[in-house]
Amino acid sequence: MPEEYEGLFDLEDKVVLVVGGTGGIGSEIARAAVAFGARVAVSGRSQEEASSLAAEMGDEERAMGLAIEITDPESVREGVSAVESRLGSLDVVVNSAGTHIEQPAEEVTAEAWDEVLDVNLRGAFFLSQTAAQAMLAREKGGSIIHITSVRSELGIRRGYAAYCASKGGLANLIKQLATEWAPHGIRVNGIAPTFTRTPLVEKYLDDPDFYEPLVARIPMGRVAETIDLAGLAVFLASDASSFITGQNIFVDGGVTATQ
Repeated sequence: MPEEYEGLFDLEDKVVLVVGGTGGIGSEIARAAVAFGARVAVSGRSQEEASSLAAEMGDEERAMGLAIEITDPESVREGVSAVESRLGSLDVVVNSAGTHIEQPAEEVTAEAWDEVLDVNLRGAFFLSQTAAQAMLAREKGGSIIHITSVRSELGIRRGYAAYCASKGGLANLIKQLATEWAPHGIRVNGIAPTFTRTPLVEKYLDDPDFYEPLVARIPMGRVAETIDLAGLAVFLASDASSFITGQNIFVDGGVTATQ
């Protein structure tokens, strides 16, 4: 192999924090990062669940679990500090935390709106800010990756006003943060999947009345698998993507190409 290609996709000894790492998408990305050599911290709202997942992935020098509440900036700061104390200075943050509350637009409550925006947009910003502060302090650059959605660009014929607004806002926030932090070597990108197979939605995908109309709208004829997202996350975390920032990359089987 030519020397310039060696280690292009390696994450050897990079420190990766996956917030929302105990979910179906986050856990797949965390496992992929470990497979490519990273030291990985996975966080969720449950310390026990996060620690259990970390124990599956490696010893205490390679993996750790912790509880982070993304809507609480202090919890985020404490979490980043804990990761750096245990695993070393932060190289990559993956934000896989997210929520939605389905309500018709004419019935959306202030409480539901605030809850969705707090997690999906406000939390994403303060996580990015805290990660960037750590990276700036060490003058080493880094990669920040957010899981967005095709709904960052497209509406849907269901009650997703708060969700679509939060993901659309996040897609533009990614551009802004990428622009501000590019001179410091900090890249910020998004991964925008269509419907993705996880344990939380398995019952829907097992229902032919739900699944068949769903995949009929996807040119490639299937939903996303979590490994489809994990592969892109590894690319965006690695040196192979060193000139890519400010992008919201669709992993959608062609859905947005048809709209």
